[in-house]
Amino acid sequence: MRRFLVLICSLALACVALGEEQGKKKEEKPKKKGAQAGQVSEPTGKAAGKPTGTGKPEKVGKATGAGKPTGTGKPTGAGKPEKVGKATGAGKPAEVGKATGAGKAVAAGTKVKPQHFNLANKPKPEVAPAVTFQQNRHIEGSQNWQGSNYTVFRNYSSEWHDQGWWRQRYNRIVVIGGGAYYWNAGYWYPAWGYDQANSYYPYDGPIYGYNDLPPDQVIANVQSALQQQGYYHGEVDGLLGPLTRAAVADYQRANGLVETAAIDQPTLESLGMS
Repeated sequence: MRRFLVLICSLALACVALGEEQGKKKEEKPKKKGAQAGQVSEPTGKAAGKPTGTGKPEKVGKATGAGKPTGTGKPTGAGKPEKVGKATGAGKPAEVGKATGAGKAVAAGTKVKPQHFNLANKPKPEVAPAVTFQQNRHIEGSQNWQGSNYTVFRNYSSEWHDQGWWRQRYNRIVVIGGGAYYWNAGYWYPAWGYDQANSYYPYDGPIYGYNDLPPDQVIANVQSALQQQGYYHGEVDGLLGPLTRAAVADYQRANGLVETAAIDQPTLESLGMS
């Protein structure tokens, strides 16, 4: 009886063990299938869950030039055009109101080659009115011109003499442009009374000599130089009339010279004519 019970118990335990083993096998089979179902085949050499570019596209959000296009917002020259307002000559026309070299004297030591002009050699009272003779008249304002270069202007006074008187004292006298001039110590002066028919003088005072030229050619060279620098806008006629004298005064004022409105040594030297 005892053996029978032991046998029954052994069979029962064996059945239980067999049932548990079969149950475990049934549970293991679905797990393997689940693992295979969730397993994505991966390409050779690439890690699973990290396919080529998947989840990390090549430079997404930072494409070549994206958000920073070539030159966008700052195109070549945009907002900064080539020398606007300072283009070659733009906004700065060729010396408007200040022609080439205006206000600038010729550099020290620079010489201007003297020229010979073909002048009419006759009075032009419509452009350069004649001065009326007045005995012992002095140049107005000359008492304020300081320095040895202006001594002849301070000392000058008009004199009227006949031809004989002038000839006895001065050996170089020329008649040009309707007037007679005598040469003395580097200056040309009006020879009032030398020739009654030639007593036309647009300016009554000394004219500084230049390169041994007669007074009309000296004046013409000065007119030409001032014309080139934008001070004189009249004709080169060799007459020291109001327009020429005003141009001389403008040049003198712009270059720090004594404002004589006359052809004096400092002015000619400043112009490179000495």
